[in-house]
Amino acid sequence: MSIIRLAIAATAVTALAACSGAGSLNPQSLTQSGQLASQALMLSDSDVRTLSNKSCTQMDSENKIAPASSQYTQRLNKISKQLGDNINGVAVNYKVYMTKDVNAWAMANGCVRVYSGLMDLMNDDEVRGVVGHEMGHVALGHTKKAMQVAYATSAARSMAGASTGVIASLSGSQLGDLTEKFVNAQFSQSQESAADDYSFDMQKKKGYSPAGLVTAFQKLASIDGGRSSMLDSHPSSPARAKHIQDRIASGK
Repeated sequence: MSIIRLAIAATAVTALAACSGAGSLNPQSLTQSGQLASQALMLSDSDVRTLSNKSCTQMDSENKIAPASSQYTQRLNKISKQLGDNINGVAVNYKVYMTKDVNAWAMANGCVRVYSGLMDLMNDDEVRGVVGHEMGHVALGHTKKAMQVAYATSAARSMAGASTGVIASLSGSQLGDLTEKFVNAQFSQSQESAADDYSFDMQKKKGYSPAGLVTAFQKLASIDGGRSSMLDSHPSSPARAKHIQDRIASGK
């Protein structure tokens, strides 16, 4: 679960300022930052899905994927049937990465990846809540914005423009840099809250209890620092757990 703290233009300006080490921006830097922001905003839904396909393929090649016979895969298959097989009409592809890290994420192309460390920590209801949250980021357009920011601030920014042809020509290092920035991106608190509500509403609509979201957040809040890469992205887990508890209590 990842979070955008700044608008794309502001992110591009900050990145350029950090690279130059200057205390203020000169007109040339401002022009460059504007070009980066414009370039990122040029990414269409199709561009974002193409980048997501490439990023997901790269991540899959770098991680050990649980086999079909694995208890992790069997658990996720059960959970995926409860969550559904598409996000806004885009087919979802679920897989488990065998790693002790506690994390999960989703991309605009329907790529959903859950880490075995998270599944070890949580029961099926909790995993369903967390994965539903990640799917919410896709459904609500947050992941598209995250990919735009990653594109604007990664090595891919050196490309001349955003088009399927240009994206297809990304080098391995450029793609790797973009993928890392996307997977580790951060969403705003309002985006996180919206994704929480998306997961809550989706589970209620499908006839499942959203209570797993509450205990999932409580478990994330109690993890010893360093074990979970999700902690930096979710600094207010207790408050978010209370929000879900309040919605359950109110029946809304």
